[in-house]
Parts: sequence; C-alpha cells; structure tokens
Amino acid sequence: AAELRDEILFKQPESTHLGDCPICMIPMLDSTKSIMSSCCSKMVCKGCDYANDLREEEAKLGHSCPFCRKPVPSTQEQSDKQTMKRVAANDPVAMRHKGLEHAQRGDYQSAFEHLTKAAELGDITAHHSLSCMYHNGQGVEKDRGKDIYHLE
Repeated sequence: AAELRDEILFKQPESTHLGDCPICMIPMLDSTKSIMSSCCSKMVCKGCDYANDLREEEAKLGHSCPFCRKPVPSTQEQSDKQTMKRVAANDPVAMRHKGLEHAQRGDYQSAFEHLTKAAELGDITAHHSLSCMYHNGQGVEKDRGKDIYHLE
C-alpha cells in the first residue's frame, strides 16, 4: 500500500508541446501558468517566476529574468528590441510571439510571415495559429487543405 501511495504522490504528469520548465523541470501543462521572457525567449512556470521574485525581494535586487538573470526591460520599446534580437537569431518562440502580436493588431501579413518562419523551425503553436489563419481567411485565402496540413 505504501508503494502505491508513493507512486500516486510522486507521479509527474506527462509532458506537453509546451515542454518542461527549464528551471524546475516540471511539465508545463497550461500556457496561462507560464511566462515568456523577451531576453531569452524561455517559457518559465509561474512558480519559478514567483520564487525568483522572492529571491530578488529578499536580496533587494532589481527585477531580472528567472532563467538568464538579465535585467527585465523597463519599457515596451526595450522589450520589443530584445524580442527582435531573438527573432534575428532565428528563435522560433520569439518569431511566434511576434507573429501573434501582429495578428492581435490586425497586421495579418506580418503575422503570417513570422508564424511561417516559426512553423518551419518546428514550433507547434505556430502551426496551430497558421491553421486558424487559413481556416478563417485572415491575411490569406481560405484553404481547407493548408488548414488541415498545419493541424497534422
């Protein structure tokens, strides 16, 4: 009975397309429970972000990225500049993030370009976003074949 209790207690959920938190290695099951830093484009769970906030508060440090420890940009312009550096370095997460920003503003042509590059580099979420664009005809012609292609 003790072995069964231990198995239930310490069993980790299976990993998803979001991967594991690079700090605590716990699978990230929900994108709403993680943050992305513009400096390194790493998705970190909110638990590790909170632990980093506590560490900074206790040591009276400035706010920094929980993964790479670079200072967090104080303005949106600085954040965009860091993200564009990651895009220039062919970081698929940064490309997807930039593409989704463009899509929210209604600039579907730029969104399509960034999401296509991210999908070519293997970003699963970018494939899903492209599928939605083809399904709804946002910035591209409706195409059921390409819609399904990006879902497969």
